[in-house]
Amino acid sequence: VQLQASGGGLVQAGGSLRLSCAASGRTFSNFDMGWFRQAPGKEREFVAAIRWSGGVTYYAGSVKGRFTISRDNAKNTVYLQMNTLKPEDTAVYYCAAEESRRGGTWLRTTDAYDYWGQGTQVTVSS
Repeated sequence: VQLQASGGGLVQAGGSLRLSCAASGRTFSNFDMGWFRQAPGKEREFVAAIRWSGGVTYYAGSVKGRFTISRDNAKNTVYLQMNTLKPEDTAVYYCAAEESRRGGTWLRTTDAYDYWGQGTQVTVSS
């Protein structure tokens, strides 16, 4: 599956952005999906994930209550709505697809994912 992330940009602290990740090439509903981010000099970290049906979601503690992951299987797209952004949210955001559909804490690890998008830059100014 090919993944194309978009929607990043520059926003002031307290603002909002919505990231999108469009999938192509395979049946989208066969995949659990995740968002990760990587700041300069840091390791890639888990942000959020959503099961193939959209019925179960997972969040990192640092974004819970501010970010919302969702998906539209008819549009082959997963979204990340980011509200109340903080400077520490600045990073390149990546979407990823996982095809084993194991679910659970497995989805919090980069090793779980089989396919990755190219990343989209999010910069939050103070």
